[in-house]
Amino acid sequence: MDAQSYNAALADLRGVRDQIKKTQAALVKLEADRDRRIVQLASYEKAKAERIAPAAGLGVAAVVALAPALAPDSLDLQQAPQPSAPKPSTSEAPSAAVTLPPQPQAAPAATAVRAEPAAPDAARTGSTTPPAAAHKAQRELPSIPAGPSGDAWFAHTTGLASTRPNFTQQARSTVFLDATTGILVHRSQTHHLDLAGRSAADILTAVFHTVPEGVERIYITAGDPWHRDADRYPYLRDAVAAWLNAPIAGWRTDTGRGRDRMAGHFVHARHPVGRYQRETGDLHVEIRSVGEWFDTDGDDPHIIRDAFVLLWQALRRHWDDAVIMGSPSQTGRDLWTRTIPARGQHADGFPVLSEELRSLLHATAGQGRNELLTPPRVPEQLPQLVEYDRTFAYAKHTWKSPVGTPRRITARTFATWSEKEQMRALYGCGHWQVRVTVPDTWNHIGLLPAPAPADRAWHYPAQPGTTFTTWAGGPEIHTALTNPLTPWKVEILDGILWDDGKPLDDWARKLKDTWTNLSAQAHFQGNPQQARAAHLASRAVRSILLYGIGSFAQRPRMVTGTTPRTMERDVPPDAEIIGFDDELITWQKPTGFTRDPNAHPEWSAAIWSAARAALLTQRHRDDDTYAGALHTPPHTVVAFRTDALYLTQPHHWPYHHQPGDYLLKGHLTGPVPAPTTEEELLALRDLGRSALTTRQEG
Repeated sequence: MDAQSYNAALADLRGVRDQIKKTQAALVKLEADRDRRIVQLASYEKAKAERIAPAAGLGVAAVVALAPALAPDSLDLQQAPQPSAPKPSTSEAPSAAVTLPPQPQAAPAATAVRAEPAAPDAARTGSTTPPAAAHKAQRELPSIPAGPSGDAWFAHTTGLASTRPNFTQQARSTVFLDATTGILVHRSQTHHLDLAGRSAADILTAVFHTVPEGVERIYITAGDPWHRDADRYPYLRDAVAAWLNAPIAGWRTDTGRGRDRMAGHFVHARHPVGRYQRETGDLHVEIRSVGEWFDTDGDDPHIIRDAFVLLWQALRRHWDDAVIMGSPSQTGRDLWTRTIPARGQHADGFPVLSEELRSLLHATAGQGRNELLTPPRVPEQLPQLVEYDRTFAYAKHTWKSPVGTPRRITARTFATWSEKEQMRALYGCGHWQVRVTVPDTWNHIGLLPAPAPADRAWHYPAQPGTTFTTWAGGPEIHTALTNPLTPWKVEILDGILWDDGKPLDDWARKLKDTWTNLSAQAHFQGNPQQARAAHLASRAVRSILLYGIGSFAQRPRMVTGTTPRTMERDVPPDAEIIGFDDELITWQKPTGFTRDPNAHPEWSAAIWSAARAALLTQRHRDDDTYAGALHTPPHTVVAFRTDALYLTQPHHWPYHHQPGDYLLKGHLTGPVPAPTTEEELLALRDLGRSALTTRQEG
């Protein structure tokens, strides 16, 4: 591509951008018209939300939010996906204002805390309270009920605990298939298949004609056959669901077997899972995307198979019974259970929290920080765009995790503690409900997550004087109080505190060692294909830890179903419409939490909080220096993307190839138009990575 064609392509891209904006504007108008019609229908005395919801393509809860008079009697709190409990009143639980002495730049952790009973709301917030309209737009997070009803949450689920397995996991015979070229790799053999229309039936027929016996897992390495009819459907998920559910002669949807409770298809826009069972005999097979494990860049199935072989061999050095399961999350949790002590402390396993606390953590503990700062918070023209990515970030934050029976720490209790006790609690494994005020002199990025209007969305208020109520983990609270610029005002409203433990330390240490070994192989391997396979295997280890941690969070289960358009009354009343065509309505509904013995959202929440805090400030003891967004000048932070930080200038932060280190990943020289959408940011990111690679190779 030359400069002329590049500029022409940019012009075309801007045209697409403008068309998207027009389409979005039209969508906003249509949604407003839909909402108006719902309100109009609600004026009919016999109107029912259960009838209006499928006609509007919404769930009952969304309809009731627009027309509260339509709330059905059966729509109680237990049906809601998030817990909703009364907030502690000021008279029952006054807040405890936590303040620390001013911290010097890059100072070590403070050693003193002052707590005092809170004044009435008007005296606390004064003129710094944001307008009422801003409060109405903010999503309200649940609280722990006051008194005995809330105290009852602080227990474990009876008869449910993570224990060491007493069986050996069975490996599954696996093949690797490029759905574009038809190349199939089975063990050391290569076959060329005719996949016809690339339907699930075509794939199963071709694979079992070539490899008649024993195949239990088919990894699709390229081609994404489930997207073949994407143009025929309004949503990508609809196309995927149609591909998975198309009838196949001689096969039916798998219903599970033995200890494997995975049954039925998993509908995902990019990485679905098709589970099939032969109608005669006991043959079970699943079709999966290898993209669950790592991103491929045109790698052929041979290299991808070699990557899985290297991964298995590397894991076996630490787990003699290691088996690679279908997904990284399954593999991660299985390997973790095999590190549960057989003797001594925790030999009886790790008990699972009450469902109420798990629901609270699900609703109040977000994952990675994803934020784009746009003009005027950054210049219209950026002098440059520099990307730093924290290497294998979550692996750095697994050394300490919550264990034991949680304790409730009310504002009143916290206020009675000594400074030493308060500091120990904030250093410990806790999850706190707080009222936060941004300092009047603040001129940098936001520090603590606050609930945004959208479901499960978070934003990071930074406007001086803003006050908001939220939940946050100990690492973030401590960072807000001891940051190197100006301490924030944090008032403790309620809290959950655990003992410090190391339930994940052995598991993570073994995975970190495996990652280091494979990364070294990728660097020093002379054979380019084997080097690439080792690199992919190291990325798979990252996925095992990353998604293994995510799987501990245990989201509430969602059931997906379809109903004929002619029978829309049969759509479940608490379902959300996620797609429809001329014949079917596709919906999903929450079914709550399963009795999962490995559900530990407290571990995921603690790691995610520590990782978000490290994006702000992270000490490198050996180098006696700090890194992170707070160690950059104001208005130079462009974006956060989970483990990545985008800046307008480079920094000489230490990088020793250790988990958590900031790796320079991309560098695009300017001037660069400031991105205003995620798509624009990702486009600039790719250009920056290419530019940095070119400079390094040159």
